[in-house]
Amino acid sequence: MLFTQYYLDCLSHASYLIGDETTGRAAVVDPQRDVSEYLKDAEEGGLTIEWVLETHFHADFLSGHLELAAATGARIGFGPGAQADFDVESLEDGRRIELGTVTLEILATPGHTPESISIVVYDNESAAPYGVLTGDTLFVGDVGRPDLLASVGVSADDLARRLYQSLHEKLLTLPDETRVFPAHGAGSACGKNLSTETQSTIGEQRRSNYALAPMSEDDFVEAVTQGQSVAPLYFSFAAGRNRAEHDLMAEAEPPPALSLDEVMTLQADGAVVLDTRDQRDFAAGHVSGSVNVGLGGRFAEYSGDVARPDQSIVVVGDPGTELEAKVRLGRIGFDRVVGYLDSPVRALLDTPECSVRSSRVTAAELTELLDSGAELQLVDVRNPGEVEAGIVAGAITIPLAELLDDPSELEPKLPTVVYCAGGYRSSVAASALAARGFSDVSDLVGGYQAWTG
Repeated sequence: MLFTQYYLDCLSHASYLIGDETTGRAAVVDPQRDVSEYLKDAEEGGLTIEWVLETHFHADFLSGHLELAAATGARIGFGPGAQADFDVESLEDGRRIELGTVTLEILATPGHTPESISIVVYDNESAAPYGVLTGDTLFVGDVGRPDLLASVGVSADDLARRLYQSLHEKLLTLPDETRVFPAHGAGSACGKNLSTETQSTIGEQRRSNYALAPMSEDDFVEAVTQGQSVAPLYFSFAAGRNRAEHDLMAEAEPPPALSLDEVMTLQADGAVVLDTRDQRDFAAGHVSGSVNVGLGGRFAEYSGDVARPDQSIVVVGDPGTELEAKVRLGRIGFDRVVGYLDSPVRALLDTPECSVRSSRVTAAELTELLDSGAELQLVDVRNPGEVEAGIVAGAITIPLAELLDDPSELEPKLPTVVYCAGGYRSSVAASALAARGFSDVSDLVGGYQAWTG
């Protein structure tokens, strides 16, 4: 058996290539949208990808099932009841896909979504399962949140009860030594307590996972529905796009270069300008009205809070990063990248009237402001689980996704300081507020960590 895990840090996403060396037959599970790495590894391993298997309709990224099927002719398989606008094969509970000496067994494990499945992997040289690909049903340290479909009328309580049954009647019946390979790790908004580890075992999760501790079904429902982060704004869009036929990603084709005049014209026509540089470089000078979402962090996720799916996007970044920005946006289905600002530093130096600087305050400076009694609007954009550990006294707590969706709780004319855990999200928030007309907005350098340190 050939078994490869691919881990995409910026989306905390794991996907898998499983092949049989004796037959050359293979399957890819939960692929990211840019699929060249799977194709390369399959070719080098002498494998033919015959199946693209999806553990569910993902909400946090646009999957590569259409791209892989177009490139290889592979069949696309989803769990029971899945309905899509393209041809899919429904994989019923207990279905076995024989790749040769390697067998994949489908377990229907609804709960995160109604059509969720897990995939048990057998290398027939061994009687016990090699492992189980658990999708978003079981993570290392957590289980899949059941509340993401509440907006489309699916009850979180009902899904949580189905999740409890899937865990206890299906996954926890596997041998303790069975390896667990989830679809996500720490940082994903698909759970609240995900580990940085990308694999585990059933036995280890039985012992250490809070959601698998002995408890009643009612207690489980309470445990997994409380304290979840605010879902990023693009989740419902991505979930819908994963069900739909759509254009394929051109992952090797960079966006066109634009002059500053062209960027300003596009911005005036409704395009969002995403500045992908480091917070310090952005603060030193940027296109007026642009929003800072650095490539060094969870760029696609937070860009999906700043931009809207039907909105044109212009990227500003360090030279040579424009294709990376386009691909990472494409991973969440944001394909309307109309270009990038050519030579941004030179363009802004040559046209200073189009360039503005950002205000940033240190923890010491914020202390002085607060001690002076100055009228100040202090905003904490961390998620609910994060603020439980403490906040800066007097801060208004608004998770980033909520703030970017609707900042009307704040007063645009008041001096405003925004902070998060380490400074990345606060730069997103502060720049977005400034782009919406807030007259005096700063972000806290180093975030809450700097404040408490």
